[in-house]
Amino acid sequence: MAFWNNKNASTSVATPAPVSSDAKSLSAASPRRGWFTVFESFAGAWQRNVEVKPELALAYHAVFSCVTLISSDIAKLRARIVEETPDGIWVEKKRHALKKLLRKPNDIQTAIQFWENYFISKLTTGNTYVLKRRSPDNKVLSLHVLNPMLVQVLVSPQGAVFYQLNVDDVSGLTSSVTVPASEIIHDRFNCFFHPLVGLSPIYASGLAAKQGLTIQQHSDRFFGNNALPSGIISVPGAIEEEDAAAIKKSWEDGYSRENSGKLAVLADGMEFKALAIPAQSAQLIEQLRWTAEVVCSTFHVPPYKIGIGTLPTYNNIQALNVEYYSQCLQTLIESAEDCMDDGLGFGESIGVEFNVDVLLRMDGMTMATRLKEEVGAGIRKPNEARKVMNLPAVEGGDTPYLQQQNYSLSALNKRDAREDPFATAKPENKPEILPLAESDANAKAIAAFATKAVEIFKDAA
Repeated sequence: MAFWNNKNASTSVATPAPVSSDAKSLSAASPRRGWFTVFESFAGAWQRNVEVKPELALAYHAVFSCVTLISSDIAKLRARIVEETPDGIWVEKKRHALKKLLRKPNDIQTAIQFWENYFISKLTTGNTYVLKRRSPDNKVLSLHVLNPMLVQVLVSPQGAVFYQLNVDDVSGLTSSVTVPASEIIHDRFNCFFHPLVGLSPIYASGLAAKQGLTIQQHSDRFFGNNALPSGIISVPGAIEEEDAAAIKKSWEDGYSRENSGKLAVLADGMEFKALAIPAQSAQLIEQLRWTAEVVCSTFHVPPYKIGIGTLPTYNNIQALNVEYYSQCLQTLIESAEDCMDDGLGFGESIGVEFNVDVLLRMDGMTMATRLKEEVGAGIRKPNEARKVMNLPAVEGGDTPYLQQQNYSLSALNKRDAREDPFATAKPENKPEILPLAESDANAKAIAAFATKAVEIFKDAA
C-alpha cells in the first residue's frame, strides 16, 4: 500500500509515495472490507448459504426501475456554477475556471453519464467516491467516480480520514494507494452504523426483491410447463419400487416439458392429482405488487412512477412532480451540491447548483398563464418571461411594468401619515371678508369700470 503525495501529483495520477509510519496505525471505519451487505432472509440463513446478493436484488424490476429512474432524472438536470449577488440573488456565473469541469468531468464520460454513475453508486451501495485528479499546480483537472468495492475508508487514532484505493484501470489507478480525505469527494446517506459508511435502500428491500424474483421464477416454470401444475399419480394397492420408478419416468418423458398438455390414459385405477397451489389461491399478483411497493417505499419513489398501481386521477402534473422532487430527489440533489461545494473549494457566496426547472416544468398553457401573472404583477421583466419560453429579448423589455393605478408603498405611506388621509371631512365654504379700506377701493374701481363701459356703448350708438 502506498501513500498519496501531492507534491508528486501529475496530470494522470499522483505518484504514490512510500508508506509512512502513521499509515500503519490506520484502521478501517467498518469491519467489513466492502460496503455490500449479505442480506439474510431469516436468522441463520447466511450459514445455510441462503442469502440475498445485491446483484440479485438489482435484477428485480422494481429495484432496477427505482435506481435508473432516480439517477437519470437527476443526471438530466444541468449542473451549473452560481454566485450570490450583493442583493442576495443567486445567478449563474458565466465564466469560471471549473465550469468546463462540470460540462466534461473526465475523458470517458459526458456530464449526464458522470452523474448517472454518481447516483447509481450511491443508491446501490450507499456511498459515492469521486477521485480528484490534479495538475502539477494542484488544480482539479477531472473527476472520476470510483468503484465502491475497491475503496475502503481508514481512520487514524487522531481522527484523520484516509481512503485506501485499490487498482482501478478505468480511473487510472495502476496500483493500490492511500489518499487523504482532501482528494476524495465522499457522498453518502443512511449512515445507520457509522458516519463514514452509507447504507443502500437495498438493505431494507433485499428480501422483498428476492421474494419478487422467486415469484417470477415460479411463474416462468409454471408457464414453461404449458401452465400445467406438478402432481402425483396414485395407484390403488401396493406396488414395487421398481414399478413406481418406471411409472414416474414414463410420465415425465411422455407428459412433461415439450410433451406437456398431451392426453394421458390411466389404467388399473390410477389417478393424477395436481399439487401446485393455483395462482389465484396463492394471490400471486397481489404478492408481486406488494414486493414492488415495498421496494418503492425504501427508495421513496411513488409506485406509479415505475408502472406499479394506477396514476393519480387529478390532472396536475406539476403537483405530482413537486411531490416526487420533495420526497425523493431533493435530499440527493442538495447532498451532491454540498459535496461538490466542499470538494471543489467553493466559498459561501458561490457553489454548484442543479437546475431543477427542467424537472418541475409545467405544461405550456399553465406556464404561459403563470408568466402572464408574474409580468402583470411586476415580479418578472417581460424579457425574463420570454427567456423562459425560449424567445428572444425585445427592446424595452428589461424593466418591470405595472398599471398606472398602482401606487408605490412609499406614496401610500405618505398618504396615511396625514391627519385625514382619505379626506372624509367636508370643507366649509365661508365668504371671504375683506378689510374695509380694501372693500372701498374695490367698489370705486368697479364703479369707474361701469361708467367707462356706458360711455363706450353711447359713443358706439
